Amino acid sequence: MQTLIDHARRFGRRPEEFAALAAGQSPDVLFITCSDSRVVPALITGSRPGQLFELRTAGGIVPPYATGNPSGEAATVEYAVEVLGVEDVVVCGHSHCGAVGSLVRGDDLSAVPAVRDWLAHAAPDGAPGRADDPAVAEAVHGHVLAQLLRLRSYPCVDRRLADDRIRLHGWYYEVHTGAVRAYRSEADSFEAL
Repeated sequence: MQTLIDHARRFGRRPEEFAALAAGQSPDVLFITCSDSRVVPALITGSRPGQLFELRTAGGIVPPYATGNPSGEAATVEYAVEVLGVEDVVVCGHSHCGAVGSLVRGDDLSAVPAVRDWLAHAAPDGAPGRADDPAVAEAVHGHVLAQLLRLRSYPCVDRRLADDRIRLHGWYYEVHTGAVRAYRSEADSFEAL
């Protein structure tokens, strides 16, 4: 923890680098990914403060849209799309995902009921894949596509898609190599960027 504190002290001594950020934000991209500490959107994309609007959830899950039951996730998507006017949304899954791996293996999550109940939002069919694959690549690919489909159920996203004012992207990040693959619908596969 001390290393983080020391860095934060040094970081705050450069106000001239950040003064323009006080005027507001206008990111072009909503980046949805897992809360996993090995997944760092700014590091993966090379972005600077103000360039990405991030939504990080356990497993990178986009919960179903529900008008009568607002969530922080739905509010984040809606704000990014309607208020900030992002033009692109990236759903980025990652290798060695504990959440998706848990679904593939059918782990008993009764000791962590909030996690168990949250993961129930992952996909209607769970996360099919090979339990013997520690990277759970195939399952994460399917999970990313399920979250992209889920995003389409959000009215703000659906309207912008209909008007060609927003684009959805599925990415897969390999934590063990740093490689990023993007879903290509014409090939129905994740390929190198």
